[in-house]
Amino acid sequence: MDFRSFLNSKKFIILDGAMGTELEKRGAMDKCATNLTHPEIVEAIHRDYRDSGSQAAITNTFSMSRIYIETHNVKVDVEEINRTGVKLARNAVGDDGYVLGDFGSTGQMLEPYGTYKEKDFYETFKEQASILSSAGVDGFIIETMFDLREALCALRACRDVSGIPVIVSMAFQTKKNGGRTMMGNATEECATKITEEGVDAVGANCGDIGPLEMAEIVSIMKKSTSLPIIAQPNAGKPKMEGGKVFYMEPELYAEQTLECYKSGAVIIGGCCGTTPAHIKILSELISKK
Repeated sequence: MDFRSFLNSKKFIILDGAMGTELEKRGAMDKCATNLTHPEIVEAIHRDYRDSGSQAAITNTFSMSRIYIETHNVKVDVEEINRTGVKLARNAVGDDGYVLGDFGSTGQMLEPYGTYKEKDFYETFKEQASILSSAGVDGFIIETMFDLREALCALRACRDVSGIPVIVSMAFQTKKNGGRTMMGNATEECATKITEEGVDAVGANCGDIGPLEMAEIVSIMKKSTSLPIIAQPNAGKPKMEGGKVFYMEPELYAEQTLECYKSGAVIIGGCCGTTPAHIKILSELISKK
């Protein structure tokens, strides 16, 4: 079954959890570059999420567009890092599992706030999408987007490269005033415009809100689109104690993230601070409901 059929046939889908904070937890500080420096760690994380109930692996390619790599002086090759990210995810889930090619922000700003034009963002996302598609991903996921214009550039690039499913997830800084991204894009505006552009699912992840606040964002989106809604909340806001960072415990995270499901999200996973333990308990809890 292809991923679009899978999307359409399921009452809910469990995605995986955080990659970045999990890499740090395991002593790998190179983020996406870990695909090349310590591929065994990346593959192990994918396997752990699979064993915890995740039904699709998101590649460790979040920030690996050419613009991000060059402006952040990341010493990797665009094609090699993205292809390797797909390979590691596929090794973990096998041919019967699903792999979603991951896109994040370029880390730069569009005019008039920055120096980049929309065509620049489009081209960098198109290049990354072409690599991920040819490497064999089953779908694309564009996430942690704080600028609707950038998200649409990525969506159009993915659509122009392949007919495989595309998921777009925005990052909200607040639930107030209908929910707002860092660039001031409202929840309803995001859901409506992304839906109009032609996408398979839309929703929210990361940002500066917790699971309960994200449930309110989901409720607004539910009224603005008929598409499946994705929710990937952080495990709360991190707290520093004794030089260590602590996030919400798996049990509390699962209980609060269940509210996203009750509000209408049918594709659910985790973002910063979540671990395979968080996903396991969340998967079990939603299955019972």
